[in-house]
Amino acid sequence: MMEPIVDDKVLDYEPHPLTDAGFTASAGALEELTRRAENHNQPPTSHIHGSSTSVESHTWLSKILPAGTIESVENKFHLGNYVLDRQTGEKIWEAMSIYVRVGMHLLYYGSAQENALHWKRTLQLLQSQSEKMGMEYDSPESKQHINPFIKSFQLEPTLFEMVEPDPNAYPTFNAFFAREIKESARPIAEPENDLVTSSPADCRLTAFPSVDLATKYWIKGYGFTLERLLGSPELAAQFNGGSVVIARLAPQDYHRWHAPVSGTVRGIKDIPGAYYTVNPQAINEPGTLDVFCENKRSVMTLERSATGSPVAIVAVGAMLVGSIKYVGGVDTVGTQVRRGQCLGAFYYGGSTVIVVYPPGEVALDDDLVKNSVGHNMETYMKVGWRTGVKA
Repeated sequence: MMEPIVDDKVLDYEPHPLTDAGFTASAGALEELTRRAENHNQPPTSHIHGSSTSVESHTWLSKILPAGTIESVENKFHLGNYVLDRQTGEKIWEAMSIYVRVGMHLLYYGSAQENALHWKRTLQLLQSQSEKMGMEYDSPESKQHINPFIKSFQLEPTLFEMVEPDPNAYPTFNAFFAREIKESARPIAEPENDLVTSSPADCRLTAFPSVDLATKYWIKGYGFTLERLLGSPELAAQFNGGSVVIARLAPQDYHRWHAPVSGTVRGIKDIPGAYYTVNPQAINEPGTLDVFCENKRSVMTLERSATGSPVAIVAVGAMLVGSIKYVGGVDTVGTQVRRGQCLGAFYYGGSTVIVVYPPGEVALDDDLVKNSVGHNMETYMKVGWRTGVKA
């Protein structure tokens, strides 16, 4: 794999002109990627999950996108990002997948809402391609994707953790993608302490003691507010001045999310939206729209057992995500859930879970905050690992 070029200097950057030809080229690139993904006998790293830093990816994109577009984006973006491993302290480079890179091109068209045609065409394209991939991976023929996917992302050592460890037992690729894990494989930190909060997912996580810090260091797109994220001014008012935890799931991750606290379900609100990429490069880019408040999402509100305070858990869909589904009847108001319990599953693609706490509800762990604010980096976490404790 090519070595990434990392430069901490902030570059002045103007996205390429938002022309009809440019949109058509970006749309054609995404459609070609999803078409290639229909080849069941090819590993995903040979098409949709190919590294954007590879010579092959660069050559292929150069045939589709204008030269100026390729150069401007390569100069601006690192085409990947570092993640800190919490257990080892190691800094790990994760290359951006080629489909995410194409998604970055389309994000600019979606951000240009003053051009209604580009904006509407972008929304329609991302929705149609996401739905296309959902149907493709729900088909019985998609089983042929499972073993190449496992080998490409070296998932063999993790299969013993699954309720169904045999890849051949899954009827479709999506059934495997949303596979269920044994509860014993993800024990929660300090189970005897109800004041501890846990990671909601196997993820790359950022943690911010306030929304102001989150928007200063991480969420750079315009338009982010708690009211827009939660879809309710009354609900948002309960969290003003509170803390935010953002858990990003990469496609190779175990793709279910779990309760970060114990509590009673007090509300579920499904919010329709777009299918933009949630890659850090998209979240961190000034001048683009805020994808968390634009994307399809579902908001669960819990009343925390230990304190009686509200906690909001927002499951955010992303580019090529087919659906967001609750499991085990937890989407019924009045249901009791416990910390570490599985709440739902994402079907194909990357996705994000955002947990919002009211002021004083949690003191986030220092290392997570330092990594997020001091280093502007995500921390690799697993379900149940501690994220903080009520002081």
